[in-house]
Amino acid sequence: MSETKTLISGAAQQKLLAFASLIALLIGFSLASPNFMQTSNMMSILQATSVNGVLAVAATLVIITGGIDLSVGTLMTFCAVTTGVVLTWGGMPLPLGVLTALATGALVGLTSGAFVAKMKIPPFIATLGMMLILKGLSLIVTGGRPIYFNDTPGFTEISQGSLVGKLIPSLPLPNGVLILFLVAGAASYILARTVLGRYCFALGSNEEAVRLSGVNVDRWKMAIYALAGAVCGVAGLLIASRLNSAQPALGQGYELDAIAAVVIGGTSLAGGRGTILGTLIGALIISVLTNGLRILSVAPEWQTVITGAIIIVAVYADQLRRGKTK
Repeated sequence: MSETKTLISGAAQQKLLAFASLIALLIGFSLASPNFMQTSNMMSILQATSVNGVLAVAATLVIITGGIDLSVGTLMTFCAVTTGVVLTWGGMPLPLGVLTALATGALVGLTSGAFVAKMKIPPFIATLGMMLILKGLSLIVTGGRPIYFNDTPGFTEISQGSLVGKLIPSLPLPNGVLILFLVAGAASYILARTVLGRYCFALGSNEEAVRLSGVNVDRWKMAIYALAGAVCGVAGLLIASRLNSAQPALGQGYELDAIAAVVIGGTSLAGGRGTILGTLIGALIISVLTNGLRILSVAPEWQTVITGAIIIVAVYADQLRRGKTK
């Protein structure tokens, strides 16, 4: 019982620390530049967070199991490309394009899960290989050229429209942000209230104990990777809608921001512990930091250095927390 309380306390402390860091960044950048707190800039930050936040939710599901998924960024791009093929080249209706993105993500995630569960390939290697495969396939399918959605009515509304703004004109919240909240809420419910969520944590805590209890570990692990892949499909729709195109060369590098958000939000890279709320806070921290440094005209290379340093500090803090619970 005392160990459980310690774990809960540690997780709560990490979320509070991350939230306090987010508030400190907002205050700091607001004092440093009068342009930071403008409504248009805040909406820009939220819009940028929508894509990285959805990818981070997908990464969270896998990392809680004790795995890692390096393919989330290129899978996002591949889902955008397949959507473009169906809608633009095939002339199919918008709902079919949405289903294509989700199905493509789920199928690729299921394949990655099979590599890890059935073939016993380490998650790092399996998803690294998948990342390169998807990057190549995106370029092959499109011939290296973007697919534009100019002839697909309503596609840009997926991310850039504002359903909330139509109901409350004073709050023009982009649909992409609303979708992020819906995805995060659904993922939180799955982790907290479903069998899949319980096995997600159990696999990350002690996979061998779960296996010895008679559970089909491979099946549940594949299901988790498939779910994460479907979430990447949502991210593919959001970024394609935001750019009004599927950019085949885009995607690689997004996995780093997603994993950074997960780690900063308090999810343990060792597995067995994590929350979607913490991940959302981590994604906001990444977006606020990037936006604020850009407004202050900090060179992009220094932005990368600062983000990397924050990741190292977050991982070190996680190591300290886990050391205290042993």
